[in-house]
Amino acid sequence: MLMTDLRVTLVQAATHWHDAKANRVMYGDLLRPLAGQTDLVVLPEAFTSGFTNETLANAETMDGVTVRWMGALASELNAVVTGSVVIRDGERCVNRLIWMRPDETCAVYDKRHLFRMAGEHERYAAGSERLIVEWNGWRICPLVCYDLRFPVFLRNAMRADLGRMDYDLLLFVANWPASRRGPWRTLLRARAIENLCYAVGVNRVGRDGNGLDYAGDSAAIDFLGETLLELDEQPQLRTTTLSASALAAHRERFPAWRDADAFTLQP
Repeated sequence: MLMTDLRVTLVQAATHWHDAKANRVMYGDLLRPLAGQTDLVVLPEAFTSGFTNETLANAETMDGVTVRWMGALASELNAVVTGSVVIRDGERCVNRLIWMRPDETCAVYDKRHLFRMAGEHERYAAGSERLIVEWNGWRICPLVCYDLRFPVFLRNAMRADLGRMDYDLLLFVANWPASRRGPWRTLLRARAIENLCYAVGVNRVGRDGNGLDYAGDSAAIDFLGETLLELDEQPQLRTTTLSASALAAHRERFPAWRDADAFTLQP
């Protein structure tokens, strides 16, 4: 499919603590006016609960209310809707990013890098496989929060079988506290530059039930590390357009991928 410009909507809000219904109402009310005006809607990490220690009490299933709500919303908007949700998968809980398409089919990615400083590795099971999805001719790699700190897992490469790079857009959904906003802003730019791609990060704002404050700083960054869009600490919804031709031109004139070191990622 021909790669066309991509309209991406960053949804930055103060997620209600442990109240999935209130969050679905809030995010739904924000998004419904966008029908036909965007291609991809990005919600924060754990957008139905906040980044919670109480996994079992807040976990849903893939046939539960939130996944069905995402499908109906994606269909209504005629756009992909993505964000992560605490999901019970058999005997385990995972921090699962759901990539919901307008036809109400979805792909999923379970967060690989679990934030041990908050004990996430003790409450959630880690994923193992990176997800690449295709939308409007773009190849997109969606990830969750702490994954941003691990460039080896994220490394882009030329795919001989595709005749193009593995992905064109890195996408991060997050609950990244204000106390570490410097690394968030810096690493988003680094990941875009080193991988010759766009990077979009969507964070929440407000204070959560653990007493942590969030400064937002949701952003869209281009392949040179330049800011296309950056939000402040206020709840807001903004849409930006990523240029397919600008990305192709940059990769043509600056093919740094040709000099990258080869490696194999171990489990």
